[in-house]
Amino acid sequence: MRVLYSLLALFLCLSLNAQNAGIEIKQVSDSDVTVGAALFDEYLPLIKNKNIAVVANHSSFVKNEHLVDVLLKKGVLIRKIFTPEHGFRGIADAGQAVKSSVDSKTKLPVVSLYDDKKKPDPSDLKGIDVVLFDIQDVGARFYTYISTMTYMMEACAENNIQIIILDRPNPNGFYVDGPVLKKGFESFIGMHPVPIVYGMTVGEYAQMINGEGWLKNGVKCNLKIITVKGYSHKYKYVLPINPSPNLRSMASIYMYPTMCLFEGTVVSVGRGTDKPFEVYGHPNFKNTNYSFTPKSTKGAGSPLYDGQKCFGYDVTDFGLMYVADSKAIYLEWLIESYNELNMGAAFFNNYFNNLAGTDDLKKQIIIGKTAQKIRDSWKSDLTKFKEIRKKYLLYPDFE
Repeated sequence: MRVLYSLLALFLCLSLNAQNAGIEIKQVSDSDVTVGAALFDEYLPLIKNKNIAVVANHSSFVKNEHLVDVLLKKGVLIRKIFTPEHGFRGIADAGQAVKSSVDSKTKLPVVSLYDDKKKPDPSDLKGIDVVLFDIQDVGARFYTYISTMTYMMEACAENNIQIIILDRPNPNGFYVDGPVLKKGFESFIGMHPVPIVYGMTVGEYAQMINGEGWLKNGVKCNLKIITVKGYSHKYKYVLPINPSPNLRSMASIYMYPTMCLFEGTVVSVGRGTDKPFEVYGHPNFKNTNYSFTPKSTKGAGSPLYDGQKCFGYDVTDFGLMYVADSKAIYLEWLIESYNELNMGAAFFNNYFNNLAGTDDLKKQIIIGKTAQKIRDSWKSDLTKFKEIRKKYLLYPDFE
């Protein structure tokens, strides 16, 4: 059966590539583009002599130096750092509460937005004139940095504070795919009616949030975007820094929109191994060509099946060679795993519908719909979303 699915996968990718014929997808890196944070002449005049808060983490680098350190050297009056999931240094586990602290290097207060609260209180922003947001996103709806940005935008709107987004390329910004989040399935891993892969930078996404009135009570924030120079949605951007502890390669980043759906099931995605989101498996899979044993490590404490041997598949090469080129979420593995384990609805956990943004996907898998039938069910909603998306693009599109 796995061989059949591999052949189907190849056919799917070839078909999708044929549909996308003539669309150039070029690989670029930091040597080809200039991120917003590096365009000092564009935003330093806007924050001169003002009290600044920075929303940042370990990915907030300009060349080889952290943005906070660079700005302090330039005399910027940084008063506070806000930090998202995984913390300021980017080492906390997924879902692990991050405590507020004081940065050991700069002695600045670091306020966690991934602990008891996700949104800053008015007291957190007291005395702040401008907030800078500079975090590397990976372009999947359930990656929580865009949720942190949403709450910060909301808090800035409510407290009459300008927010400046220092934009960065989206490594999955060259396509749009997946089910669009339905009303009633909003959570911190999906706040807005967008597909799993939305094909926008954080700057574009922020404009959409503001323009569509998606902030609480329809408030609008004073928003400024410092755009990336030299970027296009026809590019695959190679990240210079791992965006979180378990996304350690471009293969894992390309696979993430597909593989993260397994986190709503009984199947391991290799947390606690050296290849998270590049492998998947389960102790009861049969006749596989690969195995791994998850172990508790830094950035992956108490992983699923800790210490148990899992039989499964290494899909690194598939991710690099096919999934990125097909510009589509790959559902075949999810469907085949559901069928092989033969557990019925127990295959899924309570997290799955929030990841999918709908209960439709779970229902479709249970009743035996094919991957193509499921993809077809997304088309209408994706068409509507793409029309909204177009209004807020800041860079040449892939279409």
